[in-house]
Amino acid sequence: MTDRAEDTPLLAVRDLHTYFHTFSGTVRAVNGVSFELGTGEVMGLVGESGGGKSVVGFSILGLIDSPGRIEAGEILLDGEDLVTAGEARLRDIRGRDISMVFQDPMTSLNPLHTVGRQMDEVLRLHTDLGAAARRKACIEMLESVGISRAAERLEAYPHQFSGGMRQRVVIAIAMLARPRLIIADEPTTALDVTIQSQILKLMRTQIAQTGASMILITHDLAVVSEMADHITVLYCGKVVERGPTRELIEAPAHPYTRGLIDSIPDTTARHERLRQIPGSVPDIRNLPKGCNFFDRCPRAQARCAETEPELTRRHGSIRAACHFPLDPGERP
Repeated sequence: MTDRAEDTPLLAVRDLHTYFHTFSGTVRAVNGVSFELGTGEVMGLVGESGGGKSVVGFSILGLIDSPGRIEAGEILLDGEDLVTAGEARLRDIRGRDISMVFQDPMTSLNPLHTVGRQMDEVLRLHTDLGAAARRKACIEMLESVGISRAAERLEAYPHQFSGGMRQRVVIAIAMLARPRLIIADEPTTALDVTIQSQILKLMRTQIAQTGASMILITHDLAVVSEMADHITVLYCGKVVERGPTRELIEAPAHPYTRGLIDSIPDTTARHERLRQIPGSVPDIRNLPKGCNFFDRCPRAQARCAETEPELTRRHGSIRAACHFPLDPGERP
């Protein structure tokens, strides 16, 4: 850990490019993404499946395997560039400074080891605590995420837990070493609605208690609106809009963001068809020349097919990459 000025962000991702070189072409999964995250902030990283959200998270942790690699950009944690850090340094950072809640609680835990052993490993690698102190910390963390008979449950295997309980264990492991940054990748997707609400409440409480920052990766704007201070919207590996959560939800400037918001079911609207974004995400091995959203956008004009829009300030604190952005309250 390094000392930093108060106005320096905890995490700064600058012009990140992560590509996968396959036999069928180069997949530009992350294609020039930039954002900053301050201490104690929660950022929602939002977009459809295949938009590059999870690859951003894996890039931060240095978990991009061949045929993928980070082609360009910086990932600065307290000013230290993780892109150029060696694997030994990254192993030291993972779990201690940055942890990740992976997408599927059913496969995130090792079925061959007890929950206690998997939790203990985090503390053994990243703290100087003795065995008794580590066990006490594991019990307290399980209790804090709502698992009863925590001491007994340390001896259980993952298959002896329900999906919701396994997700609580995954969150407990992510929080155990008191990391400064948590990357939560679709943490509630595999859970039913009741458990989703409990998990979100649990995560809010843990973040507030520890002062950690979080990147919440999701396709669900309804979820992120409950958790995030600000939102970054990705489409085809690029940031198309970002801004404070309330501003962005109430008055998005990009038609894609508007489409994501309109696709959320409204329980008060009866006998109305659910809105959807027409078309599908283009093949990111062969992206169009201009705006990637051109073929699906109801406001598209000739300029959109020829020139890629830049991310510029539109209204309030909203920044959007769109040649013909929406005015506040306007619908495409």
